[in-house]
Amino acid sequence: MATKLFKGAEYLITEVQKDEVFTPEDFSDEQKQIGETTEQFVINEVFPHREEIEHQNFPLVVELMKKCGDLGLLMIDAPEEYGGLELDKATSMLAAEKLSQAGSFSVTYSAHTGIGTLPLVYYGTAEQKEKYLGRIISGEWIAAYCLTEPGSGSDALAAAATATLSEDGKHYILNGTKQFITNGGFANLFTIFAKIDKQHFTGFLVERTTEGLSIGAEEKKMGVKGSSTTQVILENAKVPVENLLGEIGKGHKIAFNVLNVGRFKLGAGATGACKAALTTGIKYANERKAFGVTIGSFGAIKEKIADMAAATFASESVVYRLAGMIDDRLATLPKGTPDYYEAYQQGIEEYSVECAIAKVFCSEVLADVVDDVLQIHGGYGFTQEYPAEGYYRDERINRIWEGTNEINRLLIPGIILKRAMKGEIPLQKEAMKAFESLMSPSFEELDESVPFAAEKALLANLKQAFLVLAGMGVQKFMDSIKDEQEILMAVADVAINIFAIESAILRGEKILPTLSDTRSSFVNSAVKLFTFNACEKTASAARKAAFYIEEGDNLTMLLAGIRRFTKYDASGLLQAKRQLAGVCIEADRYIF
Repeated sequence: MATKLFKGAEYLITEVQKDEVFTPEDFSDEQKQIGETTEQFVINEVFPHREEIEHQNFPLVVELMKKCGDLGLLMIDAPEEYGGLELDKATSMLAAEKLSQAGSFSVTYSAHTGIGTLPLVYYGTAEQKEKYLGRIISGEWIAAYCLTEPGSGSDALAAAATATLSEDGKHYILNGTKQFITNGGFANLFTIFAKIDKQHFTGFLVERTTEGLSIGAEEKKMGVKGSSTTQVILENAKVPVENLLGEIGKGHKIAFNVLNVGRFKLGAGATGACKAALTTGIKYANERKAFGVTIGSFGAIKEKIADMAAATFASESVVYRLAGMIDDRLATLPKGTPDYYEAYQQGIEEYSVECAIAKVFCSEVLADVVDDVLQIHGGYGFTQEYPAEGYYRDERINRIWEGTNEINRLLIPGIILKRAMKGEIPLQKEAMKAFESLMSPSFEELDESVPFAAEKALLANLKQAFLVLAGMGVQKFMDSIKDEQEILMAVADVAINIFAIESAILRGEKILPTLSDTRSSFVNSAVKLFTFNACEKTASAARKAAFYIEEGDNLTMLLAGIRRFTKYDASGLLQAKRQLAGVCIEADRYIF
């Protein structure tokens, strides 16, 4: 457990210490065993049937889900009193990461264990949990989540589905159509959102056999073809009143709080997919020959491998740092109290900014990785004979579901500014300090004896850049800043990269004392590479925001400050790339 509990988004105004973060190297033997069990399940049970799954052999998929249930992989997040394991989020994310190698099957698993199961766990009554949870965590029943509609995606609260209380008061009559429902083709229990009397957005637990519920045809998708995606059609569907989930008119709390975990879990899955794709790319680079030598010996290929390995290291660091933050906060909650799950949800909601960051950052790292892996394969990467093509197609959906990356980018500064206005984060005070530092440069010299001194100095400056940009944006636009989406998205990129750079640095600093000199040099290389690449992106986003916000002398001053705040001495960058690529190529895999 960390020595300090952090508030959500507090990383932007605080210097975090290495002992205050959780890393993958901190896994217990029990967690490692669960990870190993999950990985062996994928290798032994899913991989031999990949082609059948891709051709939508859904009875096989359901059977594999039951095997997941037998192994306990569906009950990680479920309470012990209903037969669950009630393990921590780090373990839950590790299982999601390992399952991600299973391609389309991992989508079935993640939807079931995440947005399919958690609404019932967090908001269900004792009677509802008694009735349904045992079936769901055993794999006897499959769960699905129905929020999106043909006319409402990102704007979920604009849903048109309705619920009307029957005359005898025993049922709600649901009407409407839900779109893009994962597991729709074979799910037994749906969490469906509809507006009671066209006004009160509310959740319902709806069984597949409910009169008036029907399932649409499978969507013809670009990727994850082996997962089921259908419409769920409600035509006077009769749902017992006791199946109302949570409170009337409070469905938005269920929808959005469960999505926080969904975003977080997507980040874990994307990280696992990065590792699998990168290892595939490395193996191909070691096999394919051109001009008489393996292509992995070429600098152009080595550079790709090094950049992918460094970004994957950062992605992994982000996911498990966040897992540790959430676990530390949840560990303070006394179990068994009547409002336990309300406090539990608030504990997760505290980190809604970081959940959105994990979703955006990890999905975009994966996008870059699969693109480079396909490129390493050349023409063969464009054929279905090689796995690179599948990685490429399957990746694309990650930037759309669980809230598009654009929506999540808008959420990040939006939530931060709301919390600042409520006084939960002293953003205004810190922004004033940052503005003063903009006007008066620091001439402190780096202490080279401190690990990652240059990276830490950059990190502190990037936080100043964020505060200056956010402060100047609010000062100019006041309340209407919420409508300046281009500015918010650029500022979000600064916040995202700060969290990712810091996560990679802190993980590196924490594990260095446990490593040999040789192994330490690999970590140093990964941190340097990632910091350089992320700094370049951050500088670009910050400059863009500056041009959006200011003009004239203020703009000139702001751009000069950004140049100073984004200065990073990455001396030895090429050697670091060659070293990291070389060790991955020699190991024939991602090495961390």
